[in-house]
Amino acid sequence: MSERALDVWWDGRRAGRLTQNEHGDLGFSYSADWLEDTATPALSASLPKRVEPFSRRACRPFFGGLLPEESQRDAAAQALGVSRDNDFALLDRLGGDVAGALQLLPPGETPRQYDADRQASPLDEAGLIRVLDALPLRPLLAGETGLRLSLAGAQSKVPVTLLGDAIALPAPGQPTTHILKPPIARFAATTENEVFVMRLAAAIGLDVAEVEPRLVRNRRFLLVRRYDRALGADGEMKRIHQEDFCQALGVPPERKYASEGGPTFKNCFALLRRQSTRPAVDALKLLDAAIFNVIAGNADAHGKNFSLLYGDEGARLAPLYDLLATVAYPELSSKFAMRIGGRATLEDLDAHGWGAFAADAGLGLPLIRRRARELCERVKNVARDVAELLSFCGLDHAALTRLVTMVIERAERCVLKF
Repeated sequence: MSERALDVWWDGRRAGRLTQNEHGDLGFSYSADWLEDTATPALSASLPKRVEPFSRRACRPFFGGLLPEESQRDAAAQALGVSRDNDFALLDRLGGDVAGALQLLPPGETPRQYDADRQASPLDEAGLIRVLDALPLRPLLAGETGLRLSLAGAQSKVPVTLLGDAIALPAPGQPTTHILKPPIARFAATTENEVFVMRLAAAIGLDVAEVEPRLVRNRRFLLVRRYDRALGADGEMKRIHQEDFCQALGVPPERKYASEGGPTFKNCFALLRRQSTRPAVDALKLLDAAIFNVIAGNADAHGKNFSLLYGDEGARLAPLYDLLATVAYPELSSKFAMRIGGRATLEDLDAHGWGAFAADAGLGLPLIRRRARELCERVKNVARDVAELLSFCGLDHAALTRLVTMVIERAERCVLKF
């Protein structure tokens, strides 16, 4: 097998080339023009600008991290007729619109200019049902003609765009603006769960991606606004670069959990202090996220569920996303994906655990104690109001009530852990 290649484009400029050699190993090299321009950024904190090419070990965490994970990766590979372990083949077929600013295209092909006069048609009810039915078998609608879309994560989803209030699959070259997420089939009321936890986080002042519940023929799903897309001054939708913490730290996606060598909170706070242009602000935002996940029972907050967003003012902690009260499902582990001061569950947490966490975070324990109490009080004050508003959206009132009871009880227990 001769060497294969994909050009990596960033906002209409070729930043470099991803290759696969005859042994199947990945490699990445920045283009000379990209290196010579001092204004161009690195693709990742783990891939600094340099002349020397990057080996598979160095570049795979970033590029492999653009792809779906676990069962979603298996199903996408099967739909495309490629090996689930072949990152290059998957990126070749899915890399036209990924998280962040990049597009991966065959050599000689340039990013297709989006023609607003040929925009995609909105999906009617039947079209939305078709998409919801197809996603379990074909994640990201892999293999559908004209679509090359990829997102990381183990949950079923597909990037879409909004035309007014209507949902559409993107036209060629069109940046997607939202993520459509159907319920997780094997767990009850995941739509209610995720939208409640996301809205609750926003209600207490955390920076969270916008999320909207929708129904079509009594089928529930979520629509999440992409924070890595923004309307430019010219009225065109722009891609904004981002990378999750695993990518930034050079950790491959299959090792995203701290227990398997993935990022710990100590690693995450250190990353923010190195990369963020406002490290003090972002360290406090990450602290709030850690505390909130304990209160909400989101035990699955691993390194791929936190990201850096690279805007005009530099890197900052991205809005929170994929917040779910996983402890509502006994089938899932209740142990924190990233331990709090060595403690794995809310039951294990104590003053010594919070003290160890303070050392890991490089923050004072009095600050953490004060912030935890403030967030617990806010959760108790607003949880019922958040659920009540969602009940008017056609969601399961009983499921929302159970979630309210759970998070209030956890907030009360969390305060006692100091």
